[in-house]
Amino acid sequence: MKREKFLGFASLMALAVSMTACSSDDDPVAPVAPEKYAWSTDGGLKACDHLLFNATDNSEDASGTQIGNGDAEFVFTGKQTLKKGTYLLKGWVYIADGAELTIEPGTVIKGDKQTKASLIAERGGKLIAKGTAAEPIVFTSEEAPGNRKPGDWGGIILCGKAKNNQTEMQIEGGPRAKHGGNDDSDNSGALSYVRIEFAGYPFQTDQEINGLTLGSVGSATQIDHVQVSYSNDDSYEWFGGTVNCRYLVAFHGWDDDFDTDNGFSGAVQYGLIVRNAKIADKSQSNGFESDNNAGGSDVSPYTNATFSNITILGPKAQSGVDFKNTTDFITGGSMNPNNGSALGKFQSAIQIRRSSRLNIINSVAAGWPIGLIIDGEKGDTPAQTKAGAIRLHNNVFADMDIIGSDANKVYEDVLYDAVNKSVIDASQPSWSNTFFFKEALKNKAYTSSADLMLRDAGNVGSPFMPSAGSPLLTMASFDGETSAWLERVNYVGAFNATDNWVSGWTNFDPQNTKY
Repeated sequence: MKREKFLGFASLMALAVSMTACSSDDDPVAPVAPEKYAWSTDGGLKACDHLLFNATDNSEDASGTQIGNGDAEFVFTGKQTLKKGTYLLKGWVYIADGAELTIEPGTVIKGDKQTKASLIAERGGKLIAKGTAAEPIVFTSEEAPGNRKPGDWGGIILCGKAKNNQTEMQIEGGPRAKHGGNDDSDNSGALSYVRIEFAGYPFQTDQEINGLTLGSVGSATQIDHVQVSYSNDDSYEWFGGTVNCRYLVAFHGWDDDFDTDNGFSGAVQYGLIVRNAKIADKSQSNGFESDNNAGGSDVSPYTNATFSNITILGPKAQSGVDFKNTTDFITGGSMNPNNGSALGKFQSAIQIRRSSRLNIINSVAAGWPIGLIIDGEKGDTPAQTKAGAIRLHNNVFADMDIIGSDANKVYEDVLYDAVNKSVIDASQPSWSNTFFFKEALKNKAYTSSADLMLRDAGNVGSPFMPSAGSPLLTMASFDGETSAWLERVNYVGAFNATDNWVSGWTNFDPQNTKY
């Protein structure tokens, strides 16, 4: 948009803007203008320190306001509140250092496909999106029901000042924002009862924004009751940081579901992963993928986060699907966006590599080609398992083609040299298999998912809640855990037999929802 539109319209809008559109504290922002114009500090309206467009014109979607104008650096400053309503997000919209953007419960924000819309809280900025179970906040595609696809828009990024093991990092995906510092108790705001749907636009090869990206986010940030659906990259990715999270859902993502990197050291409890058998990335999709850093160097802070009570349902667990791990079968189906994102195969429920020291306890995984990969191609991950630096205990596998593999893209449970890419001894199981079944870890594997006695309690497409009598209900242990933040429960996986915490606020058919 040309500057003369900012200036020419300013005199006509000044009174209305000063009365209703500007917020110096937490006053709501309300649409008042009849046309799409911006108000901006550089247009002479010094009281207005945010950038917001009105969309109450004659366009097809005139139900709310438009945030941003498609520019790659559209910035909120000060404290702003978006009242409950429907908004169109255009371009990359930043929440600047010192700024706070609060979004009221029940709000729907639609990401613009043409401008690859994304919402990015920079270091020192706060996104406060606190919905309720009855009125969740929804970030979704602007496309009409039936036309939505993974990667329709960018996604949500929070950048903080907590530590990572590269000191200061550029956030993945292309935005200008950097993350990292020395304040592990930093606060980037809150996401609670929030859905993020059809995000992850591929700007370049291997440069997609994830559904939710957390860069060096500190422990004072609140993350709970978040569902990421049909992300075109990872559903969640943590780059360093110390934030703790509860009640996360990753639904039908493209690449990995929970990806941890660069020294993430927080804790996550209660998470549900559900895969679509037709959607997997060319890099080989995993439930968990964990690195200390890309090069595998042994630097601190280490990626040593603890995940407890996670349910990881792979492609074989999808109801009514005769899964085949081939690119002829994994086509994306009706969800293929044909936007350059390449499809591939499924790999493992858990891949730990590149010197990561990830901990996963009291969790259940079912229906994957491979259960566990302790990958030693880069870094010293196998050595860390032998030294006791990685805790994988009281976990349950079911219906795995093989329990373990020792290398990326190796679908054989044999003792393998990942560095030299050669079989050491085909008569012995993989080190990953041996480690999983170490007696002290109390992990267990079942041949069939039916042994878990899971039931579908919410049209999720895969059974996920244990029935009364399920072995999962009494298998948990927190022995040796020092985190006071983790709740001590008796059950393995994300659910007990009665508390269906996904009920009410989640949506497992966002493709056809009318927003």
